Amino acid sequence: MSNRWRHGVVFIALAIAVPLAAQQPDHARTEVLAQRAGERLQTLQREADRLATEERTLLGDLRKLEVERQLRAEQLKQAEADVRAVQTEIDTTSGRIARLRQQDQSERPDLRARLVETYKLGQGRYLRLLLATSDLRSLGQATRAVAVMAKLDRDRIASHRQTLAELQATRASLEARRRKMETARADAARAQAAADRATQARNDLVRDIDARRDLNAQLSAELVIAQQKLQMQLRDMATGAPGGEAALPLRPFRGDLDWPAVGIVKRRFTTTAAAGGRPSNGIEIGADEGTPAVAIHDGVVAFSDTFAGFGNLVIVDHGAQTFSLYGNLLDRTVTKGAHIDRGQIVGHIGPSPAGPAGLYFELRVDGHPVDPLQWLKKK
Repeated sequence: MSNRWRHGVVFIALAIAVPLAAQQPDHARTEVLAQRAGERLQTLQREADRLATEERTLLGDLRKLEVERQLRAEQLKQAEADVRAVQTEIDTTSGRIARLRQQDQSERPDLRARLVETYKLGQGRYLRLLLATSDLRSLGQATRAVAVMAKLDRDRIASHRQTLAELQATRASLEARRRKMETARADAARAQAAADRATQARNDLVRDIDARRDLNAQLSAELVIAQQKLQMQLRDMATGAPGGEAALPLRPFRGDLDWPAVGIVKRRFTTTAAAGGRPSNGIEIGADEGTPAVAIHDGVVAFSDTFAGFGNLVIVDHGAQTFSLYGNLLDRTVTKGAHIDRGQIVGHIGPSPAGPAGLYFELRVDGHPVDPLQWLKKK
């Protein structure tokens, strides 16, 4: 074998080995991204299954609540009907009492005169009337007339008193029934209002679940597309064909993003100024000075420089108009245009404008600031 041929073989081997060596890190990174996409897709699927189960349970609860609401409505109607019926009875009884009193007022002068006349006759009363009869033949008739008259007087007084007492008792009983019915009606109204509120709350929750399921389906679709692209890149790498930049979208990882630093949230995201404060498009994470600040997701460094009000600032572009901002850094370990991976250090935390060390972190989706706590993993 000649030296020229051996040198040619070595040159060819190096020509093949160099691209393969360069592809190894890309291949490993793409495999990691594909694995991460698969794991997140499984998580989203479990979330979808949980939401479906939760919605089915809520729909059953809604049916029960609707039946209860209808029952409470019927109870309220019945209670209102009972109150109206009792009020009608009270009105009728009150009318009878009024008529009886009017009758009493009209008959009282005559009854008073008769009683006075009887009183004047003394203890003998009706007996003197009999003795005053001059015609003995009419004595029998007079006796019967006196007896009837005396009985009528007694019966009229007794009946009048009894009727008044019964009407007063009836009216008192009806008033008690009306109060009881009013209480029942109020209880039924409160129960119906509570059932209505519970039904509305369940309806709102079902709508929220539907919205989350729609969002989950959208995120899953985005992740499936990204996963397909990663698989195509892996196949291209296996055949030696050039591939594009491997990346994963940020949206499907909502609620599953790693924290940019280890610390405590000292200031939260607010869209409107609190009393005596000011709105904040991001959060501030208090930590010791020098604590690493890491990228929450893969992307490209869009800005790495000082910026008024934010000290050393790094902005990472995650694609599709999504950005993460890391401010108040002591230093910057990445440069503009660099591709960075999730968890890669972008700098170290320095002092905040207020004095104590803390990382200012902001997340923008579709170019608008969002609450980072809704996107980061729950602590």
